[in-house]
Amino acid sequence: MSNIIYIGYYFKVQPMQPGTEILIAELGYAGFESFVETEEGVTAYIQKEEYYDTILDDIQILKSDEFEITYTFDEIEQTNWNEEWEKNFNPIVVDDLCAVRAPFHDKFDTEYDIIIEPKMSFGTGHHETTHMMIQHILKNDFKDKSVLDMGCGTAVLAILAEMKGAKPLDAIDIDNWCYLNSLENVERNNCKHISVYEGEAALLKDKKYDTIIANINRNILLNDIATYSKCLDAKGTLFLSGFYQEDIPMIEKECNDNQLVLKDTLTRNNWVALKFEKQ
Repeated sequence: MSNIIYIGYYFKVQPMQPGTEILIAELGYAGFESFVETEEGVTAYIQKEEYYDTILDDIQILKSDEFEITYTFDEIEQTNWNEEWEKNFNPIVVDDLCAVRAPFHDKFDTEYDIIIEPKMSFGTGHHETTHMMIQHILKNDFKDKSVLDMGCGTAVLAILAEMKGAKPLDAIDIDNWCYLNSLENVERNNCKHISVYEGEAALLKDKKYDTIIANINRNILLNDIATYSKCLDAKGTLFLSGFYQEDIPMIEKECNDNQLVLKDTLTRNNWVALKFEKQ
């Protein structure tokens, strides 16, 4: 693996909620790829080659009178991430059915037990969007469904879908670190039907799925919803998250324009996760 260098930003946020969620969303739009929520705010990482001096100029929350946000930053090499995650990553349990934990955590008495080594990948289950996508998977039928996990992060959603009987599954992420981490997590959870790919929506040409899971961000989703619809089989299901309640109208309109109808909505701290079905 190449020795990628990251820039780490350490934000202190007051009030923490919803300040941290808004900040993470805006930083994601700006190109930051990984986040660790802390007791005081959030730490955000971006590859040095993607960084530029004015990268925070368009982060609107930093200019808001409703929040007090301070930060420092430094350059860090891609080392010691396991140690960092061990200090910051706590296990979670979703709806008393699914545990997401690291190898160094004790096993939970849940129906689904997912072990991930998150490293720098986004998608540990702690963020509201991943948590809600896990809820969607838990309450929907995945038996023998072909599934795409787009923007897979740690591949936690693909792993849970396989545990619920889905096959075959594709997990795709544009970030090399997420791709490599997903490969590790798929193997760690003894998954037999998940194929992991590094890339974006261009990889979906001529692909067909019963179910697509896409937890990315609003702008990427709006750009790719038409592609997702083309990839869905008749009566297929699309789960979307990575945006706020106020974004629902534009997401729903784009879905409606591509023969997708809203069937279910989950909300958590102003974040949403939507279920659409193809008509």
